[in-house]
Amino acid sequence: MFKKKPLRINSYLGYGTTERLRAAGRALEDENINFDGNTKTLKTLRNIYRQFESDEIKNADIELKLSNGMTFISKTDAEGYYHFDETLSNSKELVNKEGYLTYLVSYKNMDNKEILQSNTFKGKMLVPSSEASFGVISDIDDTILHTGVASLFKWRVIANTFFKNFDRRLPLEGTVQFYQKLKLGKKNEPINPIFYVSNSPWNLYDYLTAFLKKHYFPEGPILLRDFRTPFDKTPKPKIPHKQSEILNLLSVYPNLKFILIGDSGEKDADIYTGIAKKHPDRILAIYLRSVNHKRKEKRIIKIINSFSTTPILLVHSSQEAEAHARQQGIIN
Repeated sequence: MFKKKPLRINSYLGYGTTERLRAAGRALEDENINFDGNTKTLKTLRNIYRQFESDEIKNADIELKLSNGMTFISKTDAEGYYHFDETLSNSKELVNKEGYLTYLVSYKNMDNKEILQSNTFKGKMLVPSSEASFGVISDIDDTILHTGVASLFKWRVIANTFFKNFDRRLPLEGTVQFYQKLKLGKKNEPINPIFYVSNSPWNLYDYLTAFLKKHYFPEGPILLRDFRTPFDKTPKPKIPHKQSEILNLLSVYPNLKFILIGDSGEKDADIYTGIAKKHPDRILAIYLRSVNHKRKEKRIIKIINSFSTTPILLVHSSQEAEAHARQQGIIN
């Protein structure tokens, strides 16, 4: 008889305001995944496999508790995901000096308590400072992390993700320094929020979080998507994942302008320019990193040449984007 695995709750770094609590995560069996120091291919492959074959806990009651004792209840869906979107009041004192509202999540009314080694899991939500000059929304794949989404059959994506541990992956040259300067802005204070949006599945959340932390990227919510299988019968999203997430951010922070950063490999140019046309007063600049693909780049140049709503730049290095941002008065 197989031994039951302990349960855990993977709480994703979220974003919200002092009036709105937004939190998400996933209830799972604990696969004992640890990327730290696992630089060998076999260990990396095993960790990635465990993330994708993880057994979710569906229809579980999840309790979220704030430091002031206020509690909320949500239920996981068929894939084990839970979502909170609650109204808050008088919660400014709950936000720490780093700009985070912290909370605890736990299983509620769990019958199999013997498989709970711990029933207290920490989580936090970013609450951008009212003094922030702008926010940054950045793609991950081939924008800050060389992935190979433009390669034939995406074979480079598979090789890089499944056979290389996060500590063997290097950020694209100059990206860390550029993002740190964007975080500081002209005020030279680390208050401009940064959000990372990717078409990668939530199964890679821990992997990508470890990569960003390892290389000192500014901390920020990582917004991924559900991993769909060929047998998935749930309705497909009506609009692309990145577009949906960016529109959500524009809605949650109506007084904040944004810089959009992506690459020339897929649909970033189409999505970003489309959003800028509909919200011309909200987008300060668009930076698209070249993936050195002549046909794709030719298409991107056509889009750029016919677009005049907001500054847009196809860059071959972070230094080009940094120089433009400095010229635009965005950074020092």
